Amino acid sequence: MSGGIIFYGDPHGEWRPLLRACREERPEAVVILGDCDLDRPLSQEVAPIAEAGIPVRWIHGNHDIDRPEWHDNLWGDRPGWNLHATAATFGGRVVVGLGGVFNKMVWDVRAQDAQLSFLTRRDMLKATPPSQRWRGGLPLRARDAIFLEDIEKLQQFHADILVTHEAPSSHRHGYSDIDEAAKACRAKLVVHGHHHENYEGVIPDTDVQVRGLARATVFRLR
Repeated sequence: MSGGIIFYGDPHGEWRPLLRACREERPEAVVILGDCDLDRPLSQEVAPIAEAGIPVRWIHGNHDIDRPEWHDNLWGDRPGWNLHATAATFGGRVVVGLGGVFNKMVWDVRAQDAQLSFLTRRDMLKATPPSQRWRGGLPLRARDAIFLEDIEKLQQFHADILVTHEAPSSHRHGYSDIDEAAKACRAKLVVHGHHHENYEGVIPDTDVQVRGLARATVFRLR
């Protein structure tokens, strides 16, 4: 059997289920939902998939900045595979990505006033002393952050599927701000990771379906 898109829940260094699924059937694409925990470049971990001509895309998770090498083995390997705040079309379906999490350094969505410290990365960089910058840019501990500018950017897309690391409010630990991201790009389905839980749901007061994925779990959408 072939076709469709494979979404892969947070690998955390475990790639065997994904590689096996792609051997058994040839999907139109693979989308990885963050927290890769890469001890070597992503392209090496998924080499059999890429060599088979199957497109690979990824969004980042909060653990992808835990170590500088994990960061580099993701962002520094195949930047064209990064789906964050952009879109790709597979089999006639438009897939949009929103990587990262709500980092209190940037956007404390649990605060009573949902405090936004910075609207954009440029704003944060201007406010960051040179001694606190990492490689001349944002601090490493801020590289997992969702900024308001990311959600605003989604408005330019008309998506079928939104992939996120954070969960929408269909999950007990999710956020209505992810609901707003789905509305911004007009997605019909949200697929997310982060909480290591397989479930199906709906964003409240909408007809947007939600699929949460457990750790190293394959979800086939045909």
